[in-house]
Amino acid sequence: MVKTFQYTFQLILLFILAIVLVACGGDEAPDPVNTTNTASPTEIAAVGTAVPAATATLPPTAAPTVTLPPPAVVNNEPTPTTMPTATATPEPVAIYSAADFGTDRNPLTGELMADPSVLQRRPIAIKISNNPASFTRPQHGIGQADIVFEHVTETNITRFTAIFYGQTPNDVGPIRSARLIDKELPAMYDAAIFMSGSHPLILDAIAQSDIGDRIYRETAVGFYRKEDDPTIPFEHTLYADTAGLWEAVEWGNDNRAPRFTSTMAFDTTPPPDGEPASYVELHYSTWSKIVWEYDEGDGRYYRTVDDEIFIDDNDGKQVSAANVIILYAPHQFDRSICVYPREDGGCDLHTTEIQIWGRGYAMLIRDGQKYDVTWLRQNRSDMFTFVDDAGNPVPLQVGNTWFQVVPFYYDDPIIE
Repeated sequence: MVKTFQYTFQLILLFILAIVLVACGGDEAPDPVNTTNTASPTEIAAVGTAVPAATATLPPTAAPTVTLPPPAVVNNEPTPTTMPTATATPEPVAIYSAADFGTDRNPLTGELMADPSVLQRRPIAIKISNNPASFTRPQHGIGQADIVFEHVTETNITRFTAIFYGQTPNDVGPIRSARLIDKELPAMYDAAIFMSGSHPLILDAIAQSDIGDRIYRETAVGFYRKEDDPTIPFEHTLYADTAGLWEAVEWGNDNRAPRFTSTMAFDTTPPPDGEPASYVELHYSTWSKIVWEYDEGDGRYYRTVDDEIFIDDNDGKQVSAANVIILYAPHQFDRSICVYPREDGGCDLHTTEIQIWGRGYAMLIRDGQKYDVTWLRQNRSDMFTFVDDAGNPVPLQVGNTWFQVVPFYYDDPIIE
């Protein structure tokens, strides 16, 4: 009975206290922003029992003044950072005379040079091997050449002469021996020739010519051997750093700006009346199947050999060219130079002389188009130039050029 009375009395006191608190407004003003009570019933009871009775008679505290921020200003105009930027259209380039190159364009590519001082050095021609494929591919540095000539040797395998002028790759090779065509090509570009050597009679023919004082062999500065793979024969291990090769030319007191007696024409606008040429397939006898495929995205032709992508191992990228020129020239055996003599005094095989002087027929392939042209080389120091039937110059696209030098008796290339 006593416990029941005490319990009843406590409930009466709590009820009176609650009435007083409601009447006085409590000891805190309500939140002016968020009036939703998120406290749990248990928390409310705890707060209620924790407030001393004496504080119930205090006046409520004033509610703080809340200053609302001004409404946001909506601006539908794009900010400077979101304004679309205009893409600049490259200025067309048309180069038809030596004066058009100025002092900062590469005469071998028509390209504007970031460092025009490199044009004050002599071009260099490097002999690069292509067979057997397992020992020579992928080549190094060939994709950085301004001009590449691919030609047949005595056994119809192909070899390259790469002309370097605008770029300076630090790894070029594998470097092999020269052929009779290398008596002509350095003369055309006022270049020094770098090679591993040559047949004694071929070397003598080159040495006796007007380029005989600019022949550099494997003992020159810049050459080195890569012998890290024991499966590769020694003759396929010679490489070069072109910066070192130019140093060798400098040491020979032979490094100067080239003196060109002719210039190629370049124009970023393709000539009219071309025929479609997005796919070019050419066979060097039974040894190599060469394919060039045009990419409209960048306007370049990409090279495949024997159904394998042709890579430059310096950057791992597929080799490409702005221009592909299929150049026809007489191929004759030089009976004075026997490559494979017999014991009885006869000869099983003579060296091949590719007669790239005078004039001849060529196919200029650029911008997805083929143009039938006449190639000209009237003087020994002239580079190839190209004209149409009316004798007007036919320009190349600005960029590097790959010459496929072929004999007349080869099958016609497949061009689509």
